[in-house]
Amino acid sequence: MPAREKRPYRSDLVPSVAIAVGAAFWGLYWIPIRGIEQAGVQAFWTGPVIFGFSSLLFMPIVLFRIHNYIAHWRQIVIPGLLAGFAFALYIASLNLTDVVRAILLFYMSPLWSTLLGVLVLKERLTVNRVVALLLAFCGLYIVLVVDSGLPVPRNMGDWFALLSGLCWSIASVKLFQDGAHMILEKVTMFTIFALLLSVFLVVWQHGDLAGIPGIEALEKGWYWILMVALAMLPITYLTIWPATVLSPGRVGMLLMVEVLVGVGSAALLTDESFGMREMVGALLIISAGVVEVVRQQKIDNSGIVGGRT
Repeated sequence: MPAREKRPYRSDLVPSVAIAVGAAFWGLYWIPIRGIEQAGVQAFWTGPVIFGFSSLLFMPIVLFRIHNYIAHWRQIVIPGLLAGFAFALYIASLNLTDVVRAILLFYMSPLWSTLLGVLVLKERLTVNRVVALLLAFCGLYIVLVVDSGLPVPRNMGDWFALLSGLCWSIASVKLFQDGAHMILEKVTMFTIFALLLSVFLVVWQHGDLAGIPGIEALEKGWYWILMVALAMLPITYLTIWPATVLSPGRVGMLLMVEVLVGVGSAALLTDESFGMREMVGALLIISAGVVEVVRQQKIDNSGIVGGRT
């Protein structure tokens, strides 16, 4: 009886699952945000509060590994800066425009990532990627239907959302180019730069630090703040590490899991609806992820992708 042929090991599946899990946690991000707001923190201060406390928790890592930050600052600062700016801009956009429009404009990022992959990384534009993009955007539009038509930027919040997606796409290309090195350093830089830009955006929007949360509001919402600050390291790690080994286009595609979890959790925990339209859109987005992951990416022992897709 002939021996059963061994299936080839898919080294790209673990980081693909990791980015999907990380995206699922980002989809639950609205829960502590809402809890912090209900404690008395104004909406546009939730970002600085979360990033500020997360940065404090990361300080021991920074101090313990300070030699890495000094020796490899170019590889750490640039992707951290871009990723941190992307997230801070996205959080700001949620406060400046309709949530639906912000999400739709941010999630143009798989398109930018694919284009940058072709132009910068010399990836081939495969049939799988084209089909996955079509499925993903159809599903996204169905889940987050916009009655007034396509989400063309119309205000500052819209532009922030679009720019945040572009910043993330550039960051994912840079992370991929640098490879799976010094992930913890890049995660901490992501958080610190997100804090700096989120505070800058508050000052830029309001002209001063008016509305800065007081001790009473922070004490009232301490458990939400602590929860999200403690979760920031593993969730951000599950976002940054896969971006160092997976094609930027694939990373952008799998991040759309955030939309499904966000819409689904809101339907379960609030009075928001989740009917047939949302179900169809969700199935299309899931199908996009399946189509994308069907095509294997080869990753060598160092954690760097060998065969580009």
